[in-house]
Amino acid sequence: MLADPSGQARRMRAGDRTPVAFFLDPETTARRGQLDIARRWIRTVTLAETIGFAVPAIVGVSTAASSPAVALPALVAAGAVEGAILGWGQASVLRRTLPGLSKTRWISATAAAAAFAYVLGMAPSTWASGITRWPGVATIATMSILGVAILLSVGTAQWFALRAHVANASRWIPLTAVAWLVGLVAFLGFVMPLWHQGQSMPLTMGIGILGGLLMAATTSTVTGLGLRLVLPR
Repeated sequence: MLADPSGQARRMRAGDRTPVAFFLDPETTARRGQLDIARRWIRTVTLAETIGFAVPAIVGVSTAASSPAVALPALVAAGAVEGAILGWGQASVLRRTLPGLSKTRWISATAAAAAFAYVLGMAPSTWASGITRWPGVATIATMSILGVAILLSVGTAQWFALRAHVANASRWIPLTAVAWLVGLVAFLGFVMPLWHQGQSMPLTMGIGILGGLLMAATTSTVTGLGLRLVLPR
């Protein structure tokens, strides 16, 4: 919508030219600003998460035949690297709107949360493998709790860094949880039909990285479009 505080467009004649100065109303300006931030977020965060996820994807394939004592710390460390790269991409965009946001704190929180999520995600196959031998109801309940904790981990950690800068920071937690849920569904829906026993390591890694790209694009799109619910206008 175009608006003019005087009720008419102001005209300034210069020779035979008659330029017209229009004023954008605050609502339109805010909406354009939100769209610009969303576009930057989707581009930057998709790239950052794709690069970041490639690290645990490669480490995971490389340590698939290793003992839990080797695979668990390797993947947790790789998860922390993924989180750090993701956090860097997110903070780079957020600081355009929130210049007081600590980039270091955001990156550290994201890296720690990602490592924590990998610890929980690997529980059934490593340090808590006994879960799979529990009675059915107990296994399902425990796995559900672990799943919810994984989905909430990144958003909760980032909330601590965000809450001092925006009034609606608490909305970031469910928003990121939904984004990661949708992203993980997209990832698993892509890679599971393509992964088979006996595949070469490069092919397995390639499938995982492509799946990571799909997951990154999905999660960044959901969070990017949802930023308007969190950031000040």
